[in-house]
Amino acid sequence: MAYAGPPQQSWPVRPPFQRKVREVGAPLGVLILLGIIAGLIVIALTALNPVGASIGFVLSGLAIAVVVLAYIWLDRWEPEPTRLLVFAFLWGASVAVVMSVIIGLFLDALIAAEGSEESSWISIAVGAPIIEEAAKGAFLLLMMTGRRRNELNSLTDCLVYAGLVGAGFAWLEDILYIAGGESLGDSLLTAAIRLIMGPFAHSLFTTMFGIGVWFALQNRNAIAKAGCILLGYVGAVIMHGLWNGSSVIGPETYFAVYFFWMVPVFVFAIVLGVRSRRREQRIVAEKLPGMVAARLVTPSEATWLNSIRNRKLAIGHVTRTAGKPAGKAVKAFAAQVVALAFVRDRIDRGFGDERVYAMQTEEAYAVHAARMAAPALQALAGFHAPPVR
Repeated sequence: MAYAGPPQQSWPVRPPFQRKVREVGAPLGVLILLGIIAGLIVIALTALNPVGASIGFVLSGLAIAVVVLAYIWLDRWEPEPTRLLVFAFLWGASVAVVMSVIIGLFLDALIAAEGSEESSWISIAVGAPIIEEAAKGAFLLLMMTGRRRNELNSLTDCLVYAGLVGAGFAWLEDILYIAGGESLGDSLLTAAIRLIMGPFAHSLFTTMFGIGVWFALQNRNAIAKAGCILLGYVGAVIMHGLWNGSSVIGPETYFAVYFFWMVPVFVFAIVLGVRSRRREQRIVAEKLPGMVAARLVTPSEATWLNSIRNRKLAIGHVTRTAGKPAGKAVKAFAAQVVALAFVRDRIDRGFGDERVYAMQTEEAYAVHAARMAAPALQALAGFHAPPVR
């Protein structure tokens, strides 16, 4: 049954594509290749400095694990495909790093040819940000193409992908810097500075690019799209340049930039992420009445599908009474309802084309399939979650 929406509205539904539109993920071979590249880089660093690389691998892994978990938490409402999340991290830890190193070496050679004392500062504060943010941002541009575009349903999605690309880049870069220490003390000092003060730094820089991509997706005009992406890229480069440049000038400038610029922007990014996730919740709540009218969702189910808290209560209730497999099936049903709501929202905002209407039909059928696979939903017939405040 196609999602028809409230009776008072006429929402056209097109025939579904022959292949599933929603299922998007990076090919397994690509993930393996990127993982091998990242692994070879770590192995090479270990061969050059076993102690430093080992310290970097452990400490950077722990710090970046916190960053990754933070983005997974942010992504709870409409979880992205696991393979794409892994793809984002591995892109940052392999493609972006390799691109940055190759282009950076070429640029450093050109700058060093001048022989001035300012060449080193220019390379760190200008050259590195321009190259690295372009290499990381290339993943988000890739996400805007083909079926991957269907996964960028909200600002939260853009923030999550940008953050994970930055996390992957930071993970390998931190290992590289820590392994470059001439002694154990140097490695530990570098680890303390980089991992205590800046584990979220690269993710924060690329967040600016992610915001630009999100605004680009809200425009139909090609020039406006390019302008939004360019502004996001420039914002990422400026933030990165201030961070790198302050570390070269001196500790006073470095700490001033950290506390009076980086920390406020970081707080802003947190607020932006939380507000974006709340907006996702509002979108789903607004589309539930239409799903109830189309008999895709029952009135009882609508009471617990409208918030993360209520959804957790319902899934927990099923898990306790019918077991973990039943709870996972209900969770999959809830995720499918959310996916349909975002497709419907895209149409309501005027971005509906033949492909999006086909997605709507596919997602509606997928909701039916998820319901058939979750007989434990019947156990929630009398379950009424508390109202959302």
